[in-house]
Amino acid sequence: MKKTILLACLGFAFAASAPAFAAGEKMKGCSKEATGMKGDERKAFMKKCLSKDYTLKADAAPAAADKKSDKAEAKPAAEAAAPVKQQDKMKHCNEEAKSKALKGDERKAFMGSCLKK
Repeated sequence: MKKTILLACLGFAFAASAPAFAAGEKMKGCSKEATGMKGDERKAFMKKCLSKDYTLKADAAPAAADKKSDKAEAKPAAEAAAPVKQQDKMKHCNEEAKSKALKGDERKAFMGSCLKK
């Protein structure tokens, strides 16, 4: 019974979130199409563009999707590089502290200064 309720809740959550993602993509496409418009003209166009009946121009929709995929690919690479650097630093400092036979407060102070470098 609990599994059934859990599955139903998860199914609802996924079904409810799908249109939100689509709306975000449509907003990006509409914004791209509205480039150069200002004030009331832009406001009216955005209202029309975000309606259900309006379809984005072919060049605006893929461009928004391409921009999103570029950001998605770049982000994990940057995140993956940072922890490795810190991990290497930690290994180096540990080896150095071990070779100096540091213990207790001395080791703690040494590790703090070593990791800040």
